[in-house]
Amino acid sequence: MNKRRAFLRTASLAALSAPFLSFDTQKTWSLNPLQQLYKDPDDYWKMIRKQFPLKEGQTYFNNGTMGPTPGYVLETMMHHMMHYNKEAATIDYKDGSGPELLSGYFPYEELRSKLATLINCDFKEISLTQNATFGMNFVGMGLDLKAGDELLNTNQEHGGGFGAWQLLAKRKDCIYKQAIMPEPANDPQEIYDTIFKEVTARTRVIAIPHIVSVYGTVMPVKAICTEARRRGIFTVLDGAQCVGQIDVDVKDIGCDAYYSSLHKWLLSPPGSGLLYINKDKVGSIWSTLASYNWDNQEDHGFRLMQYGTGNPALIAGYDASVDFFNTIGKERWLGRINELGTYLRAGLKDMSHVTIASSTNENMAAGITTYSVNGLTGPELQKTLWDKERLQPRSVGKELLRHSVHIYNSKEEIDKALKVIRGLKQ
Repeated sequence: MNKRRAFLRTASLAALSAPFLSFDTQKTWSLNPLQQLYKDPDDYWKMIRKQFPLKEGQTYFNNGTMGPTPGYVLETMMHHMMHYNKEAATIDYKDGSGPELLSGYFPYEELRSKLATLINCDFKEISLTQNATFGMNFVGMGLDLKAGDELLNTNQEHGGGFGAWQLLAKRKDCIYKQAIMPEPANDPQEIYDTIFKEVTARTRVIAIPHIVSVYGTVMPVKAICTEARRRGIFTVLDGAQCVGQIDVDVKDIGCDAYYSSLHKWLLSPPGSGLLYINKDKVGSIWSTLASYNWDNQEDHGFRLMQYGTGNPALIAGYDASVDFFNTIGKERWLGRINELGTYLRAGLKDMSHVTIASSTNENMAAGITTYSVNGLTGPELQKTLWDKERLQPRSVGKELLRHSVHIYNSKEEIDKALKVIRGLKQ
């Protein structure tokens, strides 16, 4: 024990005496390379891969859980933190002489305006949240629900998509229901019919995923929201897997509320979420967290993001991640994800020992493909891909593997995965 204490004291002193080091002393991260033109598209995407401090020789295929943060975003956050810790005495956080020393009390109109452009709404309809689960709870807890009101989910929700509704059913004596989704889902009309088969005159809320987290199914949300509005039903979409993976236009969709976690497909730092509530409906949503602006009727988005002191470096990184996305461009970014997802599914479809659980209707699919391989559990398949080629997708449940692809991936990496899976045929 004495030796251990002596070691800890020595290590602590050594750490204090070491100079502060950047996470990559060999590189200055910048948006400039992203704007360069390349004759060969493959050269462009190879350059994009270099914007991430991912280890060479390893392939990350689990963006559906957490997206790796680009170097530019990480460096923005680190510089932000160092600036405050060095210049704390020179900054008055109230007079605007420098970036805010804390977050949670400011409207962040510039960042919210960028996000509003991204999903097509007014910036005052957007609140900055920590993640999708916060968004779901802010909407659910803010609605004036009564005993007997029906709340409709599907049976394919993420926990962050059903928790608030189940809690409210228990707390307020509402009726919680689930529509049983088809597996795999390849027909939008079948999904639509499945949802509305459960709707009654008492249905108050339809809360469903825009993209199903496990399977990557892109739901026919516009048609569902259109019919729900006709019936006077409030619609809430779980977009945790959407912003940065597919085009999201909340006005075209016609939903009443939409929430997302941008640490996934937009590659923002963890803790970067957004909540949209339509301006025609937000006035009836109570504030869940209350601070100075809890009753701000001029900017409801600001009213619903009163969460108290937070990390301002996170907001700086969040803003930088939107700039990273915009510099590459929505069409190029989303097109690349779709291209790689289609490429993976095309390879898997040719293998008789593989069962694709995701939609094989390419109009209902994007960057997530979930499948199983005969004779292997999901965890066993995940381990096999890592052991053989250092490829890291994610097992979901007992039998399935969820395989996400993003702009930092390549067809060569997908080919490695397909080769391993092809070799598993018994």
